[in-house]
Amino acid sequence: MSKPCLPAGTRDFGPDVVRKRSYILDTIRSAFQRYGYQPLETPAFENLETLMGKYGDEGDKLIFKILNNGLDHPDKEKKLRAAFDTVLQGKNSVDLTERALKYDLTIPFARYVAMNHGQLTFPFKRYQIQPVWRADRPQKGRYREFYQCDADVVGSRSLLYEAELACLYHDVFTELKLAGYQLQVNHRSLLLALAELCGNRDWLLPITVAIDKLDKIGWEKVKLELEQKQLPASAIEQIHQYLSVQGNAETVLRQLDSLLGHLADGRAGLAALREWMRYLSDQPVAFRIDPTLARGLNYYTGLIFEVKAPASASMGSIGGGGRYDDLTGLFGVPNIPGVGISFGVDRIYDVMEALDLFPINITEPPRVLFFNLGITESAVTFALMQELRNKGISADMYPEPVKLDKQFKYAEKKGFLYVAILGESEMQNQTIQLKNLQTGTQQTLNHAEFLNIQL
Repeated sequence: MSKPCLPAGTRDFGPDVVRKRSYILDTIRSAFQRYGYQPLETPAFENLETLMGKYGDEGDKLIFKILNNGLDHPDKEKKLRAAFDTVLQGKNSVDLTERALKYDLTIPFARYVAMNHGQLTFPFKRYQIQPVWRADRPQKGRYREFYQCDADVVGSRSLLYEAELACLYHDVFTELKLAGYQLQVNHRSLLLALAELCGNRDWLLPITVAIDKLDKIGWEKVKLELEQKQLPASAIEQIHQYLSVQGNAETVLRQLDSLLGHLADGRAGLAALREWMRYLSDQPVAFRIDPTLARGLNYYTGLIFEVKAPASASMGSIGGGGRYDDLTGLFGVPNIPGVGISFGVDRIYDVMEALDLFPINITEPPRVLFFNLGITESAVTFALMQELRNKGISADMYPEPVKLDKQFKYAEKKGFLYVAILGESEMQNQTIQLKNLQTGTQQTLNHAEFLNIQL
């Protein structure tokens, strides 16, 4: 038998890790609820047609498809062979797969809204905390199975919600003590104006896909990719000029106005950014307008966000999102605008671990271990242990009546604060011995005293 191992890009989580992850999730969930978002869950997998074509060519390649259970057909072998040939050509065959693991939480949410819009009260605010799957190349901070925490609002075009989501990011990262996080913002209309400036609005997709990789591969490789997409040299020079815009918010807006303000989309994007900034004028939210931010997902239509980890962590993006004003239109229900953000829980965990930001007392040690001294004694011990548990005190009992030395070593290794000993003499006197493993002190208590002592 081969040695057991995990699939690439997945992880096991031991008790200490789960407690730390729960600390992050509880912090985010508390903020979601404080801002009026309601919980929602969707299935682990969706119909393939629900997901395909929603994330761009790059995203479609990362969707985990689920093989059909079987094909009940007299020409089964012939049909499966033809299905595999179709897949090898980069297409899909319903004879081979009709479902896929969800790539993110946004498209399933849009599908949910499209199916239930008649019963929802708009604006509808939801949060969702579930795992998603991507057939990505595993590397530091990038996994094939990971959790997303999303907050979305559908049914309103008000930039109030973009401002609210920026504040939500600020509240969560401040509570997690992730000082120095970087909230970056841009507007898709500016990118559409850039495509028009270059000579063809249809170039939006290749432009955004390429510049979305700027911080990973640098300008020279982005330029090469644009050349391979057959964009002319004049367009590439316009893109380079656009990507060179930098400075504080007002400086960036002035430079973008000079470059794109004569175009309708350019004016619309700049106006939206200014309105969003007015909402935040009295808030402690720090942000940077980043013209290079593209978030290469097809469904974004307005403001887009990305949150980078503190520079000292070198972990990349720990959150992102934006406005998508016709996502439900993909499912035959148009004119339901939406905006949302996502927290990258796994990367947030890695950042906090690297920066040693978890509270010291996050892993509450177990309190009391009852020793096992025999069948008769353990029956009384079990009853006392249950009374402690009913009072909210964590307690456990050693399962077998082995030597005390072994039970002591077990208690120390597991980190118990106290051991409780009830032997034959304690049975007769209706008492119990309680030893503090931190101080070494031991006291004899009757059952009532024991159950009321502050442990």
